[in-house]
Amino acid sequence: MNYFNQESKRLVFRKLTENDISSWVEFFEDNDKLVYLGVDLTKSKETLARDWIMKQLERYETQGLGHLAVMSKENHELLGVGGIIPRELNGDSEYEIAYSLIPRFWGKGFGTEIAQKMKSFGRRNIDTKQFISIIDIENKESIKVAIKNGMNVLFRTEYLGMNVDVYGISKD
Repeated sequence: MNYFNQESKRLVFRKLTENDISSWVEFFEDNDKLVYLGVDLTKSKETLARDWIMKQLERYETQGLGHLAVMSKENHELLGVGGIIPRELNGDSEYEIAYSLIPRFWGKGFGTEIAQKMKSFGRRNIDTKQFISIIDIENKESIKVAIKNGMNVLFRTEYLGMNVDVYGISKD
């Protein structure tokens, strides 16, 4: 299966491009969850959107993975991003299942659908003992998604200046 060309029941996943920057700006508007991401909130939302997309393009080249654009099958609208992110965490190489949704698409089950699709892809295609999700201890919605994805808390640590729980699930 091609990482950069996937779909689930309601979603299509594809590579992000610079053309997605203008749509991704909406993620940074009226979003009270940004505090859970470790981003520099002194930057403009346009700069944050550009930095986010450009980081993924770099990841595609250097790591072969990264956040993908998550589009609605129904109307091909950008709902958010999601994917598998290689991470260095406490000296270990890990693979994080991660996603972020534009606020108007919260509460519709898209986060769970993204996380489950990435877990399924990872289990079939990535050689690792486990997958993780790094979640701020106050981010109750993402905690629910991790639990629905079969993950359990492995340990608590500090990451990007935040207190986080690292959730995990074995590859098998």
